[in-house]
Amino acid sequence: MLVAAACCPCPPLLVPEVASGAAAELEGLRAACMDAVGVLAAARPDVLVVVGPAEQAGRGPHPRGARGSFRGFGVDLGVRLGAAGGAEPEPDPGERELPPSLAVGAWLLERAEWNGTPVEGLGVGEPLPGARCAEVGREIAAAAGRVALLVMGDGSARRGPKAPGYHDERAAGFDAEAARALGAADTAALAALDAELAAGLQATGRACWQVAAGAAENAGLRGALLYEEAPYGVGYFVATWS
Repeated sequence: MLVAAACCPCPPLLVPEVASGAAAELEGLRAACMDAVGVLAAARPDVLVVVGPAEQAGRGPHPRGARGSFRGFGVDLGVRLGAAGGAEPEPDPGERELPPSLAVGAWLLERAEWNGTPVEGLGVGEPLPGARCAEVGREIAAAAGRVALLVMGDGSARRGPKAPGYHDERAAGFDAEAARALGAADTAALAALDAELAAGLQATGRACWQVAAGAAENAGLRGALLYEEAPYGVGYFVATWS
């Protein structure tokens, strides 16, 4: 059963070492993310699942203790997905590295000094159809007595001429509805987000939000929107369900 969820964006710029001189610009976003992780801890889950968008190589489950890094962003900084338990194992040469979204999630948990509840990861392909997203969410929620989700993903990346995808007049409306639905824990509205439109707007959070919506069906959770901005032409939202 899903007992809590936190939805956070996943730009590597959240990590101050990656942002470098621009780190202060996202301090408010980091603080909101820390508050959201605190809601997860307060729910005392049996397991926390971090869900984030991933390219083909990073899709599927990632076990507790899986490693990631920000070396691809010019920073020699590594992270691990929760505590592996016991002695620190030697790195497995064949171990898959966390996709960037899950690496950011792992970094948030380390920064929050996560309380030791087991952590697992799931990389989700952004083209995953909404119906399958809901199925995955229901499977996650049924896997343990008390499940929490840390859901990583961004809104549209086309909120102005300097945005990564340039400007698209549909982006603001899409983001407004996504933010409203996340803040209200409106699972029906999240399930109804248009996958084709989301892809055109480069909104990486769509599939992951729909996984969360499936997990939250009939859970009776209430939502709160903690942050809604588009500082670099990309929609960043932080919301909690509890």
